[in-house]
Amino acid sequence: MVHSFRICKGRIGKRGGHLGFVHYLSIIVFCGSLLALLFIDVIELWVTSLGMSRMEGPHGPLLPHSIPPTRSEEYLLMPSIHVCQRAKPYLITLVASAPQNRKARQAIRDTWGGEVQVRGHRVMTLFMVGQPSDPVLGKELVEESKERGDLVQGRFVDSYANLTLKTLSMLGWARRFCPQARYLAKVDDDVLFNPSALLQYLNHSFKAPESELAELYLGRVHMQVAPDRNPASRHFTSETLYAGVVFPDYCSGTAYVLSRPALLKLSLAAVDIRLVSPLPPEDVFVGICAHTAGIAPTHSPLFSGGPAVPYSRCCYQTMVSVHHTKPGDMVHYWAKVHSTAPCSWLGMRTSLGVCKVRALLGTLLGRDF
Repeated sequence: MVHSFRICKGRIGKRGGHLGFVHYLSIIVFCGSLLALLFIDVIELWVTSLGMSRMEGPHGPLLPHSIPPTRSEEYLLMPSIHVCQRAKPYLITLVASAPQNRKARQAIRDTWGGEVQVRGHRVMTLFMVGQPSDPVLGKELVEESKERGDLVQGRFVDSYANLTLKTLSMLGWARRFCPQARYLAKVDDDVLFNPSALLQYLNHSFKAPESELAELYLGRVHMQVAPDRNPASRHFTSETLYAGVVFPDYCSGTAYVLSRPALLKLSLAAVDIRLVSPLPPEDVFVGICAHTAGIAPTHSPLFSGGPAVPYSRCCYQTMVSVHHTKPGDMVHYWAKVHSTAPCSWLGMRTSLGVCKVRALLGTLLGRDF
């Protein structure tokens, strides 16, 4: 009987050791998953940095020494030429908007675009439009400009094919009429933007004196994107414009940020690049200009531009930009985000991780989570 007891004890000990190993392994996996969830943005940033191209050697032709002057006559509608001189914005946001998207512009005015003081800094939001083909719509823009005073209208037909012209016009206006701004944000009108989250991110990651402001080109970076050579595609890029196999890394056009030095260098590069018809996608063109100027894009996980980010109050408090936001949703989300006190550090980290995972699952499975 004693012998039998020893055998059973040995078997139980072995089984218990196996269960103990599984138990500890489960704890390790759980803790690792929890840490990955809390720091999913850090992991995304690290993985993205590994996949980004390294800028080596010369980047295209030499840049011109001066930029052709931008004059107020180049714009059909614009605020006073002294608007930035009086306001002295730290951050100016220029929203690329179609003339007919008045509801989207009003939603932005009623939410994030209506802010003028954020984290101790002056901010300003203006809208960039082109010329509509409908003369009635053109008259409505004139009335809207008189009423709101926040429209900048360039001398080009407003169309998807001319988004690159809209961006060039936008950069030219900011360079000439708003030299006081340290940062320029380019944002689409279907993006819920968060100036507070952006300034917190900039002050934490890129804080520097005015004289040492870095050449920053910040957003959600797209890597190893091949040019679309299909002439029937609206994203068509001819070999005359860009002959490479893949584009230089570039930030999603839904929302990106340029520091003042980056804006100046990028504008110099844009002058030196010959535009051909059809025009390239605007975000690709900005990326090519940045590459020519020797400015590498900086990825931030807080910018959306890929998978749709499902709503969560603490997640939206953390994100800098959320794409695909309808005007009604924008007003609703903004009110909910600001209806209560800011989320705790743990709440924001957890919510951001869950948002990212849900967005990824939604993309992989083709439905919202």
